Amino acid sequence: TDRALKDGATEVDMVMHVGRLKQGDSAYVEQDIAQVAGLVREQADQAVLKVILETCMLDADELSLACRIAVNAGADFVKTSTGFAQEGATIEAVQRMRHAVGEHFGVKASGGIRDRTTALAMIEAGANRLGSSSGLTILQT
Repeated sequence: TDRALKDGATEVDMVMHVGRLKQGDSAYVEQDIAQVAGLVREQADQAVLKVILETCMLDADELSLACRIAVNAGADFVKTSTGFAQEGATIEAVQRMRHAVGEHFGVKASGGIRDRTTALAMIEAGANRLGSSSGLTILQT
């Protein structure tokens, strides 16, 4: 993170430690995110930290908890997925994330968004940012 910021990165993505969250070690997860958030704030005035939750690996309570931890730790966004897990963004996950973080925090839906209908559904569910490798297709449909 330090190197990326020194090289001019304005956005940093990190994956939340899913295993530690599932073990009930919320303090570890929050400290881990807070350390990265601290670097982001120190190194780059306007940089953004997005915490990838891998929502398909979490139950509803764990997802809500993960969102609250990311907010408390100083992140700017929660993000559904790396796109490499068994499932990407879902409407239900995005809705739960938006509810957990509130109106003014960032929610990024990422993974499996390949068409305009899905993109619009994610926005309607509460995402204020989308991650997709199908941007041109989404815009053309």
